[in-house]
Amino acid sequence: MGVIHLELFVTLDFVGQAPGGPGEDPERFPFGGWQAPLLDEVTGAQVLAAYEGTDALLLGRRTYDIFAAYWPHQAGGADNAIAALFNSVPKYVASRGRPDLSWAGSTQLGPDLADAVREVRDRHEHVKVVGSLNLVQTLLREKLFDRLDLWVYPITLGVGKKVFDGGAVPTNVTLLEPPVANPKGTVYLRYGLAEGTPATGDMSAPDRGAGRDVGGTP
Repeated sequence: MGVIHLELFVTLDFVGQAPGGPGEDPERFPFGGWQAPLLDEVTGAQVLAAYEGTDALLLGRRTYDIFAAYWPHQAGGADNAIAALFNSVPKYVASRGRPDLSWAGSTQLGPDLADAVREVRDRHEHVKVVGSLNLVQTLLREKLFDRLDLWVYPITLGVGKKVFDGGAVPTNVTLLEPPVANPKGTVYLRYGLAEGTPATGDMSAPDRGAGRDVGGTP
């Protein structure tokens, strides 16, 4: 069984809407492209390294349409490494509609999203989910992910779609490697899904570090 790997670019107030450019989301969002002024060479290298081993993409409909219109035309250019990867691996699209699947290697997932994602994970070693906030929220809610990469950018927007809108559930994650702060203040965090639900405790109690989970188990 492979891993489902979520990759998210978020602000300090956890807005993840349209980081790459205004055209990513036409829904009257005034800050499309908020990520671009904060990019630096360190972040770029981290993003590229995060794709190492990727053998499939899992995308929501809107992200898929944006990628399908862009990446097939980038071979040989400045972003050739990512273009070559995206163009060569299978693409799985979560959509209730009828997407144009002309991008080579594209397949629409079946109506039972959870089962379809599990089948994709069984079929591949390293499945990358990029953007696709609606899909990400479903995967978080169903705990259908294994790794979570967060690039947290040093801005707040006050408006926009947040990653954990839409019914997040109590979930434990574990830090897989030390955080990295980049020159422009972006912090890179890599987490893995952990068992159980968040523990509770009493900060005034002598054994407050022990904690108990929501069900009362030590």
